Amino acid sequence: MAKQNKGTGFQSAAGLIRYFEEEKSKGPKIDPKLVVYMSIAFAVIVELAKVFWPIGT
Repeated sequence: MAKQNKGTGFQSAAGLIRYFEEEKSKGPKIDPKLVVYMSIAFAVIVELAKVFWPIGT
């Protein structure tokens, strides 16, 4: 019968710790609500542009 490795859990946890440390150090922090509000505002601006500057088709 084969022996089970008990050390495999630590190796996988070490990889996750390294991943989360990398994620912390890169890129600006943006609030998710700000992203939603900006996308709504952009959609409104696009729709208003269609009204004020129509393209003749």
